[in-house]
Amino acid sequence: MVPIGPYGSWPSPIDASLAASHDGAPEFVGMVGDELWWTAPRPDEGGRRALLRLRPDGTPAEESVLPAPWNVRSRVVEYGGRPWAGRARESGGPLVVFVNFADQRLYAYEPDVPGAPPRPLTPLSAVGGGLRWVDPVLRDGSVWCVLEEFTGDAPTDVRRVIAAVPLDGSAADDRGAVVELTDGRHRFVTGPRLSPDGRQAAWIGWNHPRMPWDGTEVLVAEIPGDGGPFTGARVVAGGDEESVCQVEWDRDGTLLFASDRAGWWELYRLRRDGRRISGALCLGREEEFGGPLWQIGLNWFLPLDSGLIAVVHGTGATALGILDPETGELVDAAGPWTKWSPTLAVHGDRVVSVAASPRSGYEIVELSTATGRARVLAAPHDDPVDPAYYPEPQIRTFTGPDGRDINAHIYPPHHPERSAPADELPPYVIWAHGGPTGHAPLVLDLEIAYFTSRGIGVAEVNYGGSTGYGREYRNRLRGRWGVVDVEDCAAVALALADEGTADRRRLALRGGSAGGFTTAASLADTDVYACGTVKYPVLDLLSWATGETHDLESHYLESLIGPLADCAEVYATRSPVEHADRVTAPFLLLQGLDDPICPPAQAERFLARMAGRGVPHAYIAFEGEGHGFRRADTMVRALEAELSLYAQAFGIDRTDVPRLELGK
Repeated sequence: MVPIGPYGSWPSPIDASLAASHDGAPEFVGMVGDELWWTAPRPDEGGRRALLRLRPDGTPAEESVLPAPWNVRSRVVEYGGRPWAGRARESGGPLVVFVNFADQRLYAYEPDVPGAPPRPLTPLSAVGGGLRWVDPVLRDGSVWCVLEEFTGDAPTDVRRVIAAVPLDGSAADDRGAVVELTDGRHRFVTGPRLSPDGRQAAWIGWNHPRMPWDGTEVLVAEIPGDGGPFTGARVVAGGDEESVCQVEWDRDGTLLFASDRAGWWELYRLRRDGRRISGALCLGREEEFGGPLWQIGLNWFLPLDSGLIAVVHGTGATALGILDPETGELVDAAGPWTKWSPTLAVHGDRVVSVAASPRSGYEIVELSTATGRARVLAAPHDDPVDPAYYPEPQIRTFTGPDGRDINAHIYPPHHPERSAPADELPPYVIWAHGGPTGHAPLVLDLEIAYFTSRGIGVAEVNYGGSTGYGREYRNRLRGRWGVVDVEDCAAVALALADEGTADRRRLALRGGSAGGFTTAASLADTDVYACGTVKYPVLDLLSWATGETHDLESHYLESLIGPLADCAEVYATRSPVEHADRVTAPFLLLQGLDDPICPPAQAERFLARMAGRGVPHAYIAFEGEGHGFRRADTMVRALEAELSLYAQAFGIDRTDVPRLELGK
């Protein structure tokens, strides 16, 4: 007979350390000759990202290229992007160029040359955030990439261009040796994509106040033979209300790009004359073949030598398929995976990407287009506990205000050796994802399992404004951030209670970044939740819009709220900091002290207004953490504190985590 215990009190083998050690995913896969390379998280090594390689014979299975403390990660637009590029050589082994997080310099490294350390290619700058680099492409004796250069001390004193850096190290101490290839007409640019004949470059650019999912432009320019700046740059696609998230040259010299001109990110082809654009290459599916360009160098598609195109597509990138652009036929890889990351590499008839499922974490998967077989190639998922403890998710659609659909993933409490009293309903925590232009995927997340295996349900809400459901769904949040997201999360929470799935008295909300804003706004504006966990949030919209965040999102609120000059009162009305007096539920506030996106000043200002009000709350700030936690010890403390908050708010007796002290 299965033991009976109250929801939230169940024992679980999934502790916070286990969840922390499995946080993160492989990223930025690429081929270096016959070898597969990628970056991988190392929570137990200070949160650095390691660079790994897999040799074609599979021995050793995975090899770390650089030891700690090397951290292969870019800070361009703060969210970074593709931080490395490599190429095979006839002798001496591969050459790889990478960005080191600590100093943001580009380095060249020859891992197979004994005793050869990484050597810097770019100089340092003492101005503001210095010089930063991302999305590199190796070309002859140089590396072409995005240069982000700070011109002053403010986070918005910055310019970005595509630049060429000599591989001989001559620019390591000489900014003048860096050749700027573009004219700076766009505030933001992606790295260049070079035509098969090497005569043209294509890239994406956009300017404030647009975000890349609002409107971008595709540019094509000629590459001169003297190594100088590009010439004849012209816009060939995109616009103020058309988001192009990726461009790639096909093998025949035509340009492929993913655009949402018809309401969904779909694939199009620019003919060789540079003027005619084909219809969508895969018509009538009403699903995404692209996504939000939060990082520079993401790719949702890549052409193969055969003329076929590998594509990541679906609601929230749920499938990897092979598209025949001539017929529109699309064949998906078979397998359990429900989420594919926007990173692809191709080699002959093989396609490599990163995927996860509700029963497995992110792993590197190879698809053979010759056989149609998909297999795990590297970073395989290894069950750290009996999978019987994993949650069993449900894909649900709820009805919100005005009858609008709200998409969500529901994870009921689940334990193979425990059940709850028949007359008890479980507590639930509503998760609001970040972005807010983002998406909660349907994958195994041990943080979710941490709660569900203890008897606390989780509901991830893809509220209006989320990606994966087309531009119309994404635009629901235009001018209505702090309204639609708050309403949608509350609608899901109350629907779960009304249908008898959740205990109405024991509902909580948690979110980080934009989700932290939604959580704080919900605590101030609704009475739905018994408590909330607010992580590295936006809390003061006016300050955030007037210099308290980084450049990329410094004008984001113009679309989410409205132009500041026209609706300053709305900024105040929607700011949780202005309504701290309405917060009555206990909360936990978690903050990285090195966060340049949602700086600690936001949290501190909110806490100052909560002081002396008698509302139980706790504030934990973490040295050395930025926007999103990467270190194992940070994640452990944060997760255990969150569980303690729920235990106290929900009336659950737990002694297996430190008690969170709630001040007033």
